[in-house]
Amino acid sequence: MDTVVTALRSALADPDGAVVRTDPAVLDAARTDKSGWTAPGGPVAVVEARSVADVQAVLRTCSAARVPVVPRGAGTGLAGGANGTEGSVVLSVARMDRILDISVADEYAVVEPGVLNGALDAEVAEHGLRFAPDPASAAISTVGGNIATNAGGLRCVKYGVTREAVLGLDVVLADGRLVSTGRRTVKGVTGLDLTALFVGSEGTLGVVVGATVRLVPLPAGAPATLGAVFPTVADAARGAAAVVTGASRPSTVELLDAAALAGIAAHLGPQVLTETLGSSSADGAFLLVEFDGPDAAQAALGAAPRLQAEGGTVHHATSAVERERLLTVRRSFHPAMEARGRVLIEDVAVPRSRLAEMFERVEAIGRRHGVAIPTVAHAGDGNLHPNFVFAGDEVPAHVWAAADELFRAAIDLGGTLTGEHGVGVLKRRWLGDELGDDVLDLQRGVKAVFDPLGILNPGKAI
Repeated sequence: MDTVVTALRSALADPDGAVVRTDPAVLDAARTDKSGWTAPGGPVAVVEARSVADVQAVLRTCSAARVPVVPRGAGTGLAGGANGTEGSVVLSVARMDRILDISVADEYAVVEPGVLNGALDAEVAEHGLRFAPDPASAAISTVGGNIATNAGGLRCVKYGVTREAVLGLDVVLADGRLVSTGRRTVKGVTGLDLTALFVGSEGTLGVVVGATVRLVPLPAGAPATLGAVFPTVADAARGAAAVVTGASRPSTVELLDAAALAGIAAHLGPQVLTETLGSSSADGAFLLVEFDGPDAAQAALGAAPRLQAEGGTVHHATSAVERERLLTVRRSFHPAMEARGRVLIEDVAVPRSRLAEMFERVEAIGRRHGVAIPTVAHAGDGNLHPNFVFAGDEVPAHVWAAADELFRAAIDLGGTLTGEHGVGVLKRRWLGDELGDDVLDLQRGVKAVFDPLGILNPGKAI
C-alpha cells in the first residue's frame, strides 16, 4: 500500500504529505463516525481534497490500482457509511467548503460538498432565503453528507427531505470522469433522473463535488410554537397525526416518549421540565408542534383543540423565551443520551397512521430484552429514532437482538429500515428483508454500471 500512497502524492503534487495524510491519529479518526461503529481495520491514507481536480486524481489513481475509496465529509454519519475500512483510501471533501453562487431571482445556490448546513442557511438568510433541509446536526453536518444519505430533519414534514431540495449535481465517477446531472430550472424531465439516483446513494455510485440546491423564501413573521403533554405516547402519536392532517401544515412535529423525558430530566434537572411543561413527571409523552408563515399564530390556535381532543395539555409559547424553552427540551434529547454512555441511534420510519403501533412495539421489545429504548420521533412523517445506551466499545448482543426486532417491526407495519440515516454498514444485514432479492439485484446492477470495478465504498449500503 506504500505504492498507492506514493502514487497519490505524485498525482496530487504533494511530496510533503499535506494533502495525502498518513498520520496514525488522522487514520484512526477516519475509522469511525457518530454511530459509534469503528471499522476493525483502517485506511492506508486520508486524502484531504481541495478541488475537483484533486478528487479526479484520487479516483483515477485508485481505479488503476484497484484500491477501494471511501468518500467522507464531516464524519457525522450515524450508520457507518463513511468509515475508513481496511486498506482503503478515505477521500475527504470536507475542505471543499465554498458557496460558489447564490441566485436570489431563481432561488438556488451552488455549493461545494463540504459546506456546513448552518453556514449555507446563514448565508442565504441575508437574501431572505432558506435551505430547507434541517438535520438536527445542521451546525456540524455538510451538504454533501446530507446528499449522500438523503437526510431529513425537523422541517421535512413541511418542506421535504434533501432530495426535494437538490436540483443538480457535479459528480466524479469511479474512473475519474466528471459528469453533471440535473438542471437550474424549476422544471426539467430530459432523460432519466440521475440526480435523484445519486441522492441517498451513500458514495457508492460517485463522489459529489458540487450541488445546485433549491432555496425557499424565509417564512414571514414569527413562528408559533405549541408544547403538549399527553398521558401516553399513543395519545401523543394520535395528536401528531391530527395536526398534520389539518388545513395548515406544521413545519415541525416532534415527539418524545416517557423514557426520553426521563433522560432529559436527569440531564437538565427536573425543574426545567416543571418550568417548561408544567410537570416534572416523565410518565407521559411530549409533543412539540410549530407553524411558520404569516398565518402561523392562527394555525397554532386551530391546532390546540385537536391536541386537547387526544388528551393533550397544551401550552402555547407567547414569547421567544418560552419558544426556546420548548425547543430546548427537544434539542436536549441526544446530549442527555450521550451523558449516560455510548449510544446506538436507530432510525426507522412507518406510515403516520401506524406511529402509535410502532411506539407500542418499541416498548414491548424493550421489555422482552430488558433494555430501555428512549425514543424521539419526527412524528409528522412517521420517522422514529429509538436509542440504545450501553457501556463499552462494542454494541452488546442483546441490544442488537432488540434492534433486529425493531427493524422487522417497522417493515411489518409497512415502514422502512431507515428514514434518513442511510444503510451504511450497520443495516446491511436487513436490506433484503425490505427490498427483496429482485430489487436488491437490480440495485447492485445499477452500481456495477457506475462502478464496474467495485472500488467506491465497497461493503456499504447495497
